[in-house]
Amino acid sequence: MNAPRVDFPIDSVPAAAGSEHIDIAIVGSGFAGLAMAIRLKQSGQHDFAILEKADAVGGTWRDNHYPGCACDVQSHLYSFSFAPNPGWSRMFSTQPEIRAYLEHCADRFGLRPHLRLSHELRRAAWDEAGACWRLEMADGRRLSARVLVSGMGGLSRPAYPRIPGLDSFAGEAFHSQHWNHGYDFRGKRVAVIGTGASAIQFVPQVAPRAGHLDLYQRTPPWIMPKPDRRVTAAERWLFRHLPFTQKLVRTGIYWALESRVLGFVVHPGLMKLVERVARRHIQRQVPDAALRARLTPDYTIGCKRVLISNDYYPALTRANVDVVSTGIARVEPDAIVLADGTRRETDCIIFGTGFHATDPIPRGVILGRDGVDILDAWRDGAQAYLGTTVAGFPNFFMVVGPNTGLGHSSMVFMIESQVAYILDALQRMRAGHVHAVDVRAEVQRDFNDGLQARLGHAVWSAGGCASWYLDPRTGRNTTLWPGFTWQFRRATATFRLADYHTLPQRRSAVRPGEERHAGAAQVQGA
Repeated sequence: MNAPRVDFPIDSVPAAAGSEHIDIAIVGSGFAGLAMAIRLKQSGQHDFAILEKADAVGGTWRDNHYPGCACDVQSHLYSFSFAPNPGWSRMFSTQPEIRAYLEHCADRFGLRPHLRLSHELRRAAWDEAGACWRLEMADGRRLSARVLVSGMGGLSRPAYPRIPGLDSFAGEAFHSQHWNHGYDFRGKRVAVIGTGASAIQFVPQVAPRAGHLDLYQRTPPWIMPKPDRRVTAAERWLFRHLPFTQKLVRTGIYWALESRVLGFVVHPGLMKLVERVARRHIQRQVPDAALRARLTPDYTIGCKRVLISNDYYPALTRANVDVVSTGIARVEPDAIVLADGTRRETDCIIFGTGFHATDPIPRGVILGRDGVDILDAWRDGAQAYLGTTVAGFPNFFMVVGPNTGLGHSSMVFMIESQVAYILDALQRMRAGHVHAVDVRAEVQRDFNDGLQARLGHAVWSAGGCASWYLDPRTGRNTTLWPGFTWQFRRATATFRLADYHTLPQRRSAVRPGEERHAGAAQVQGA
């Protein structure tokens, strides 16, 4: 291949002598981080580390452990294509089973030696002179890496409501991600704030145990029946002994979920057919007309995340549960006061208020060229090229970056697509003796202009609601991919060096063994 054009300074030098240096640093050990690490090992690359802030792997499925926590995508698809699990106990697995699966993958693929637990990234800054990332952990430990891969995910920072007096509350209060399993709900007056994906799972678990439960609902969600069941012993036998049968099930689930894009993006009017199913669901489960009216949304289904549950509505019909739609004015030490002056005594507040999906990275953590904070680069809303690279941040790759989220299918499919793109980037960089790449600003801009044009016609923008998919500052959808997942896979199938500024590799910067790895990469990519 032709030598790449030099597009940013070449006075780079290796990392400072005496400091620990790794070739690739992966942040996070959820599905994204583990997929990246597994594929690196399988491609013959071993000079990498997985930096994990906690003391165990698992990401979202380690941190979220509230009662009833489960996936809303079928297990056979919500798992690695290269690591099928024939032993799933249910069609929709619960949190403990998914976490155990991730732990199993870490062991099966030999990732433990690469894991650095209790390594919380405080700051990662691109060093222009050293042409590497300088990383600082929360405990002061430091290291450098040529390539930085973020697997931090979009649902990792809990969001709390801004309510006057909240700090004065004297009772128990916690976010669903920080569940207090030691708290005894018996006889307690519990307030649940929020009606999102987490709340519809834990409310049915808490309501039978609490003395009384108030559910504070700002906007009701659309809820569909959950087609869940136990996987039979016969099915598990088939999956274990005839693996192609599980692959057929996975393929069937994939295409069934892909069909939802027709309503979400291609023709939002089709969502009226889906809405009929949701209306029948609430009519069957909520006999009281007044309560049913409060629980029925007034926006097009799909505008917000469509939820699935068979036990949420029945929980709200219990005698000890009230659905409160009046806004909250303030919180007092032992009560929540509504906008109409009503005072509701409370012993415990549970926040089911979701996450900072549109700004998952805190300020000061990722600093690119010239010390620019990634949040400043995103002042008009988060954006990336193919959801993976950001202009001004060389050798920085995001898995589950902006506009890679889904409202219809499995994020694991998107993760594997991005990981394949990053692997192709690394292989082409080695083959072309390229040390670093930085996506061209015009390439990123053109890609995102096209993306936003497609999103403008989708149900998430035209459905008549305000959701966490949209950036609150700009109103732009910076979260979701506006199309079929196979289109994203096709878009990320090949890494094009022409889309990037490049920095050639200096002979002094080649580390022992890289020539061998480069050769292996060329053979694999042939």
